[in-house]
Amino acid sequence: MFTGIIEDMSEILDVEEEQTNLHITFRSDFTSELKVDQSVSHNGICLTVTNINFENSTYKVTAIAETRSVTSINNWRKGNFINTERCMPAHGRFDGHIVQGHVDCVGILDEIHDVDGSYMLFFSHPPEAGITVTKGSICINGISLTVVDSFPDAFSVAIIPYTWEHTNLKFLKAGDPVNLEFDVIGKYLQRLDKLRND
Repeated sequence: MFTGIIEDMSEILDVEEEQTNLHITFRSDFTSELKVDQSVSHNGICLTVTNINFENSTYKVTAIAETRSVTSINNWRKGNFINTERCMPAHGRFDGHIVQGHVDCVGILDEIHDVDGSYMLFFSHPPEAGITVTKGSICINGISLTVVDSFPDAFSVAIIPYTWEHTNLKFLKAGDPVNLEFDVIGKYLQRLDKLRND
């Protein structure tokens, strides 16, 4: 489990395709603290560390076909910077919200507005993928954020300068895809409502 508080923007050094799998090599500031089999969130995707090279601070993960089909990972390229977060320890502080690392869908960044130093971002998504509520939580590329405006197929978030500078949101432009994970409580409520009405 994660909290959506980004620890590092890890650089992609290599992307290798093998049958339906994708092997990705990263350089990260926290590589020295990793171990094989550990879960790490990459732009909101929970991926398992499969290999570590401590000498050059790199590690490798593998994405399978299912992950590739529901996330933006196929767009990742060498030189990209990806938001990364290690899983939360049991004694850790809960600074964000419950993030599972299970991406619900790919959303699209529709608009970016500079609001005197902070930023307003507007995203759209398939309406059946999940729900948002005003002042509720949403995970965008692994970042725990608060919803400002909520619609059945869209929402907006406000970004403070610190988050802008320390995540890869600053590299996005209108039309770019992002990984979305909707709040788990909202997902259960949505499922219960569907069962009740079926």
